[in-house]
Amino acid sequence: MPADRDRAAGPPLVPPLGPLALQPRPYADPLVQELVAQVQAEYVLRYGGHDQTPVEPAEFSPPQGLFLVGWLDGAAVACGGWRVHEEPVAGRSAVEIKRMYVAVAARRRGLARAVLAELERTAAVAGHGYAVLNTGTAQPEAIALYQTSGYRDIAAFGIYRDSPAARFFGKALI
Repeated sequence: MPADRDRAAGPPLVPPLGPLALQPRPYADPLVQELVAQVQAEYVLRYGGHDQTPVEPAEFSPPQGLFLVGWLDGAAVACGGWRVHEEPVAGRSAVEIKRMYVAVAARRRGLARAVLAELERTAAVAGHGYAVLNTGTAQPEAIALYQTSGYRDIAAFGIYRDSPAARFFGKALI
C-alpha cells in the first residue's frame, strides 16, 4: 500500500478520528483509483463482477461531492465518498454514499464506521439532509454497519433497483 510519500500530494489531513486520519482526494487521483480497484476486486469475489453503477469523477468534487482516503500507520487503507443523489429524499437534498472500502488487513477496527461518520458529517455541513446507499446481500458486514449506524431500508434506486441481491438504505442527516 502507498506510504507517507503519497500523503504529501493531496490536501491536508482532517483531524484524526481515533487512529484513522482522513484526507480529501480527487476521485481521479491515482491513489483513489488504486483503492477503487481494490473495492472492485472485492465485488468480483463476492458478486462475480464489478459494480456497474455509472460514476463520473467530477461528481465527487466539492461542492457536489467529496471523496476521502483513510490513512492508518502511514498506509492508505480505507476510502469512501458521497455525491449528490439524483432526487431529494423526504423533501431534503440527498447524497449517495459510494465506494466504501477498508483493506482486508485493516478491517475490524472501526475504520469503516469512522469513514462513514465523516462522510455523513461533511454532507450535512454541505447542506444535505439525507444520505442513501446501496449494498448487496453478499456483504453482510456492510449491511450490519449501515443498520447499526442508523440507516433504514428505503425504496430501490439506480441500476440495481431490480436486483434481488441489492439492499437500499437511507438516513436523515439533519
